[in-house]
Amino acid sequence: MLITRLVLAANHFRQWLIAQFVFLLLTVLKLFPPDAAINFMDRVARWIGPKTGRYKLTLTNLRNAFPEKSEAELEKIALDSWGNMGRMAAEYVFLDQLFDFDPHRPEPGRVEVSGIPLFLDLRDDPRPFIVFTAHSGNFEMLPVAGSAFGLDVTVLFRPPNNPYMADKVFEFRKARMGNLVPSHAGSSFALARQLERGGGVGVLVDQKFRKGLKTKFFGRDVQTNPLLAKLVRQFNCEVYPARCIRLPGGRFRLELEPAITIPRRADGSVDVNATAQMLNDKVESWVREYPGQWLWYHDRWNIKRSL
Repeated sequence: MLITRLVLAANHFRQWLIAQFVFLLLTVLKLFPPDAAINFMDRVARWIGPKTGRYKLTLTNLRNAFPEKSEAELEKIALDSWGNMGRMAAEYVFLDQLFDFDPHRPEPGRVEVSGIPLFLDLRDDPRPFIVFTAHSGNFEMLPVAGSAFGLDVTVLFRPPNNPYMADKVFEFRKARMGNLVPSHAGSSFALARQLERGGGVGVLVDQKFRKGLKTKFFGRDVQTNPLLAKLVRQFNCEVYPARCIRLPGGRFRLELEPAITIPRRADGSVDVNATAQMLNDKVESWVREYPGQWLWYHDRWNIKRSL
């Protein structure tokens, strides 16, 4: 019993130490201009990435997804992906300065938005809807855009495993992104209540879900969360794809696409499996277009244990 408590205490201390180091790094970044700090973190992540065990997983995922590409091409995508993660870490610090889009001043600045009429329609004609996205570009900017347009959106997010970092991230996100629901066993009920009230829901659909539906992603077996399809089945709400694309010069384009047509069975009910596969196909099309902007170190195909 004593040994167990000591192990737990040591683990908590390690997590606290890691969190303090990250907080210190982010505090130091605030002392520099945004672009300089973001570019610095890009270079740091590209240097650290190849020295980690996750980099091997990154390359394995890329080889499986793009067997037609050369090793040099895959290496470039891998480094771009790690650079994207480094940039995201720094962009957390400067998000208030980076997000300069104003719906009342549509001239593009650092952030441009595609699909403004859809945003305005959802705001001016309130109804239940779901927006889905993937871990591509700086996906954290999408709920900020929704808030800028005055949309009532509840966002489902997965907190970091480190509890000290999770608290800070939650505080930061809540101040800028509206209603947040941490991903856990009861989160689906919170999303259902939001849709029942006639509001909107935002979800990431490219995460591994161990009890998910058997689907395909880049031609390989994956398990996909059926939550979105089940919410559509219950509330018959519209579903909109959205993504963030990094542009040259530290700029971003946020895209809200028209509502997709949900697959249905002969009796008119939602085909949950087909809907899950359609989400994968949509995300795959985004990733193929900008492969260096997706988080390839994520074990989406559950192959880490075989490495």
